[in-house]
Amino acid sequence: MRDRAAFIFGRKYPDFQRLSKSFDTAGIDTRHSVVPLSWFSDPHGWSDRAEAFATGARALFVDAARAALADAGWESSEVDVVVTVCSTGIATPSLEAQALAEMGFPENVLRVPVFGLGCAGGVSGMATAELLAAGRPGSRVLLVVVETCSLAFRADRLQKADIIAAVLFGDGAAAACLSTGVPRSEQKVTLGSGHQKTWPDTLGIMGWDVDETGFGVVFDRSIPDFVTQEFGAAAQGALRAAELDDTRIDRFVCHPGGAKVVEALEGALHLNQGSLDAERETLRRAGNMSAPTVMFVLQSVLGSGRTGQMMACALGPGFTASFLPFTVEAMAA
Repeated sequence: MRDRAAFIFGRKYPDFQRLSKSFDTAGIDTRHSVVPLSWFSDPHGWSDRAEAFATGARALFVDAARAALADAGWESSEVDVVVTVCSTGIATPSLEAQALAEMGFPENVLRVPVFGLGCAGGVSGMATAELLAAGRPGSRVLLVVVETCSLAFRADRLQKADIIAAVLFGDGAAAACLSTGVPRSEQKVTLGSGHQKTWPDTLGIMGWDVDETGFGVVFDRSIPDFVTQEFGAAAQGALRAAELDDTRIDRFVCHPGGAKVVEALEGALHLNQGSLDAERETLRRAGNMSAPTVMFVLQSVLGSGRTGQMMACALGPGFTASFLPFTVEAMAA
């Protein structure tokens, strides 16, 4: 990706050589893209991007949904609600409708598409799915979180944010099955109530600029400093809302927005440096996939056998911090 970015930006953007060092310090080895690298060398407008999104995002949706259903032992025909979280593409009908026949969802499935949460979408999506599952005991809720960040790559915009986005972001999807029933897995994950904090006058920190070509990333350089200064108090508010305190949290499960953000999160949460090891490993293996990334981190934490009281957290456009307390228990054999 560095060589491709140099080919595209190098001759146009005088500062590229200096910023290209970010490829070495980002802590990212691999990323996935729904389009080949050669796609980025040509100009693309809304039509091209929408076509690539329709194909790539749907494939990611189907793969993630099928994997989650298989893990839960559910048939797709048994799903009552599908929550689809995505902020990197627009489709109407939305993704779960486009995949309905292929997936075999029932015709009366409740569709809940969610747009605009960005990197906070994974945590907020889990909180929304929990509300729906708890509100109708016994129902089966499928959450699918899909992002195609690569399709927002802009060779026509000579802004630092576009180069940093080219360094950090990749594509991916994650899914989870939620119900009040007894899980089939070796672990029982019980979600609490979600909590959000939206700071005033922060709309310009993160989001999209929308123009005739497509989405243009808004990614302010102040984010790590903002996390250092503000995130700790927001986390304390979320803990109080859940009637918890940080001494009772066995693991924070965080969205790894980037290497500097992970470091800032450790400081804001008063964690030892290196504590967010699963976050760094997820970033290394897949980059920042926006909303689904925190669910990859969660999968890694669960796979390690960790149990106890945990708190998922992420930051996204708004500027909003999203939190979700949950407990993990080992199921009796």
